Amino acid sequence: MKTTIFKVLTVLAIGSLQAQAQELYMPRNIKAAYEKGTRALDGKPGKNYWQNSGKYDMTISVTPATKVVAGTQTIVYTNNSPDTLKQVTMRFVNNIHKPEAPRSGYTSPDFLTPGLDISNFVVDGEKYAVDSKNWGTVADVKLKKAIAPGKSANFEISWSYPLSKQSGREGQLDSTTYFVAYAFPRVSVYDDYNGWDKVPHTDRGEFYNDFNDYKLTVKAPKNYVVWATGDLLNPDEVLQPAFATKLKNSYLSDEVISMANATEMKAGKVTLQQEWNSWKFSTKNITDITFAMSNVYVWDAGSVLVDSLKNRRASVQSAYSATATDFPHAVKWTKEALHWFSNNWPGVPYPFSKMTAVQGFADMEYPMMINDSTTPDNEFSQFVLNHEIAHTYFPFYMGTNETRYAHMDEGWATTLEYLIAQDQLGKEKAAENYKNFRVKRWINDPSTEQDQPIISLSTQVSGSGYGNNAYVKPSLAYLGLKDMFGDVLFKKYLLGYMDRWNGKHPIPWDFFYTINDVSGQDLNWYWNNWFFSNNYIDLALTKVMIKGLSYTVSVNNIGGFAIPFDMKITYTDGTTAVIHQQPQVWRANQKAVTLQFNAKSTVSSIELDGGIYMDATPYNNRWSK
Repeated sequence: MKTTIFKVLTVLAIGSLQAQAQELYMPRNIKAAYEKGTRALDGKPGKNYWQNSGKYDMTISVTPATKVVAGTQTIVYTNNSPDTLKQVTMRFVNNIHKPEAPRSGYTSPDFLTPGLDISNFVVDGEKYAVDSKNWGTVADVKLKKAIAPGKSANFEISWSYPLSKQSGREGQLDSTTYFVAYAFPRVSVYDDYNGWDKVPHTDRGEFYNDFNDYKLTVKAPKNYVVWATGDLLNPDEVLQPAFATKLKNSYLSDEVISMANATEMKAGKVTLQQEWNSWKFSTKNITDITFAMSNVYVWDAGSVLVDSLKNRRASVQSAYSATATDFPHAVKWTKEALHWFSNNWPGVPYPFSKMTAVQGFADMEYPMMINDSTTPDNEFSQFVLNHEIAHTYFPFYMGTNETRYAHMDEGWATTLEYLIAQDQLGKEKAAENYKNFRVKRWINDPSTEQDQPIISLSTQVSGSGYGNNAYVKPSLAYLGLKDMFGDVLFKKYLLGYMDRWNGKHPIPWDFFYTINDVSGQDLNWYWNNWFFSNNYIDLALTKVMIKGLSYTVSVNNIGGFAIPFDMKITYTDGTTAVIHQQPQVWRANQKAVTLQFNAKSTVSSIELDGGIYMDATPYNNRWSK
């Protein structure tokens, strides 16, 4: 059966042939940022843009016998804002484990802990009487001496907290294996549109941090290997010589090297046999730092070329239980992902020096690390790994506010997960997986929660409504842009946005206005349609008029989203043709469109097919003669 793809089609829009200029809704605090010049209507950081930052120097220990994490840290916090800061808001995410903390659902006793205990809190040499027992995930500290614009304050903090027995995004992976994330009190973000970020953390929400410089020393008992964000500065001081040499060799190797197997770990052959080893890491201009440690996990390593112009490689490592069947592939899969993302979509060389995949329970991203559960399904395990590594770019290269605007990172990670799957599995299988795992759960649920606008604050939607607003709906919107612009221009415009806002804090309007600016088009009709509406996907083929071999097809857009779709034509002789419609077919009238084509012979049926844009009522998408 022969299929012909038509690229030219007459579109007769019902109503105005020109879309009227539209404005985007902007909350008052966001509008004030543009008026102050910290952000600009051309999508660029404004002439008055600023962001604060800190330099963190931390020593953290984990005692296996007590499961207590204890640390001392200094923070040099610089106020780059025009405001005098009379207080600081401190954030400690792991207070989510306190019984008093707000959560989205039931939790087990193994999740609960007493939370953070601060034993010392000093600012610029003055001691503060801080009672952390009354802290939630955020707490204000009134300063004795305000931080003037352009000035810095020096914090010295000593603290401890117990690791949760139930592991999720962090906690005890087993009795001697720990994933230690969000492990230290930090200065919360102070920005140009909200001031201090005081949104309490919940077990569903994600994160928003400043770009900081970090020095981290992890004190671990002998036989414990530590994996962390940043570069390991002292391998010869923590590893036995043969293993230190293997690690250094892995930095230049295309092979997957077994750094330490289960037998070697159990025999105590890997680390130096000091009572405690101090593992030192360093990294700069990054939004967070985390670490894992174990005396039983298997350790693999290798590297991959991520920037051929600069001949720059990234270290790739993995840590996992010897019983896992998928994680022995983790270094290979990670190398594939880093190379593909660097050279295809988004096409930005992987910006960091390392990526470590740790077997845990979270399916969660961290700068230079991922914490993924193990599964017997290798295809699904690689799919999850791809998604978490894709977060490298959103939110770690682009410092988006995941807490308020989850679509700015999850939507892009979902898009990149789909694009790399096309290369790894083929377009048909990737599309089927995307529909089954992402789209069906949204489009087949007609509840009110599902159709809240994507721009809704992520803190104000719940359940699957949160997930669909964060993941699938924005991903479909981004893929619609790709369809509308074509790959070359879409990548150009995406890279324009990423270049402008790398290392900064973009908000949705910065993205919308940047794409308008770099494309030279007013796309506010599209942003309103996808991000500010209660739309969903539901087309209906309502009428077919025939005059000889000229066919006029009327399509109603009941759901409202400006989606691309195919009109599949079947002729009476069994041959077929496909006429593709890009999203701009809906620009003039987003509720209805009339399409006209000249057939080669008599048509027996016409069907509308959105592909991954699954229709809520597919039964009305077909006409038969």
